[in-house]
Amino acid sequence: MQQTRMTGLTWATMGVLAVIWGGSFLSIHKALEGMGPLTVVAFRLSGAAVTLWGLALLRGWPIPRGVAPWFAFAVMGLLNNALPFSLISWGQQTVPSGLASILNAATAIFGVLIAAIFLPDEKLTPNRAAGVVIGFAGVATAIGLSNFAELDLKAISQLAIIAAAFCYGLSGPWSRTMLKGVPPRIAALGMVSCSTLMMWPVALIQEGAPSFSYSGGVWVSLAYLSVVATAVAYLLLYWLLPRAGAGNTSLVTLLVAPIAIVLGAVVLNEALPVHAYGGFALIAVGLIVLDGRIFTLARAKALR
Repeated sequence: MQQTRMTGLTWATMGVLAVIWGGSFLSIHKALEGMGPLTVVAFRLSGAAVTLWGLALLRGWPIPRGVAPWFAFAVMGLLNNALPFSLISWGQQTVPSGLASILNAATAIFGVLIAAIFLPDEKLTPNRAAGVVIGFAGVATAIGLSNFAELDLKAISQLAIIAAAFCYGLSGPWSRTMLKGVPPRIAALGMVSCSTLMMWPVALIQEGAPSFSYSGGVWVSLAYLSVVATAVAYLLLYWLLPRAGAGNTSLVTLLVAPIAIVLGAVVLNEALPVHAYGGFALIAVGLIVLDGRIFTLARAKALR
């Protein structure tokens, strides 16, 4: 991965983004107290779409026309919004928010592996292969090998969250191939709009019409998920990527899980098993190996 020199502002932005996404797991948990997981996702995407369309109209963003760009947005919305958001929300009905964030850290592991398959310039180098193996060992450890044997609802819910990370991994090659040259803010607007249209029919069929008589806490959680954790987070992410580089930005994954774990412990009194922390440690090591700069620094020291 190409590395870019980090400034104080880019580090601060990365920290803010990590806090935002760390808080999203708690917000999903709270929103699920008032509605089903698919309805949570439908509201989340709707709020994000309204926010981004408001900015587009206010600032005069150029909106693409024609079938081709909107088809690309629709597939991106399916892979990066509708499917993973639904899988995570469904999984969090039985999985603690802290553990969900740990399993979601597999996104970067899947991203590297899938990119190596579909993108010619993303070869699986030895250190990346080692990072993938270590990362998957961490995922297995976080779930707990005994849960694989039982395969109960909790285990299936954890596998659903891992499937969400796989979807995120698939979205990377699609974005690079089909959305090349599209301004990131337009890509975010397009995919959120399309995924909103996808989610409402599914949510209405599976969970019925929303009652709108939710508690204040549920509405606050939905507002946070839609405006802050989706619309604002995408704008921050796309501002950060060209300034920090893909390699540095991917390290946000390491910062999200500890924040989500602390919030889950403080607000929800969650207590994760020891193997979950062991799994996160392995995933962290895998991501550091994937990042590769530790080997660059070691080689530089050896040459001095």
